Amino acid sequence: MASNTSKTARASVRAGQAGQGGALSVLGEFKYLIPLNGGRNAYVRNLTNGKTEHLRTDSDAFVEEIRTLAAAGHAAKIRAELNALNTTHPGDGWDATEKRLVEAGVFES
Repeated sequence: MASNTSKTARASVRAGQAGQGGALSVLGEFKYLIPLNGGRNAYVRNLTNGKTEHLRTDSDAFVEEIRTLAAAGHAAKIRAELNALNTTHPGDGWDATEKRLVEAGVFES
C-alpha cells in the first residue's frame, strides 16, 4: 500500500517523536521564560498544556501562569530561571519580578 505522505514529512514526524515528552526544549533544558522588552514582558511556556502566553511581567495573568506551573511541580526550575535572568540581564528587574511572585505566594507548597 502506497503512503500519501512525503519522505520529508515522515522524517519530520519521526524526528518529533524521538524527543517524546511533549515539551519544548533548548539544548536538553526546558525554558519556561523568554524575556522581552527589557524584562517588562515575557513569553511563558506552560509545559502542562503546551501553550505559550505573551504576558506583562507585572500583570496578574503572569503571576497566575507562574502559579499554575509552580503548582505542577516546576517552582524550583522557574526560580532558577529567574535568578539566571537576573544575572544575565541585571538591569531588567527580574529580581523585582521574583520578589512579586514570592510576595504573591506563588512558590509556596
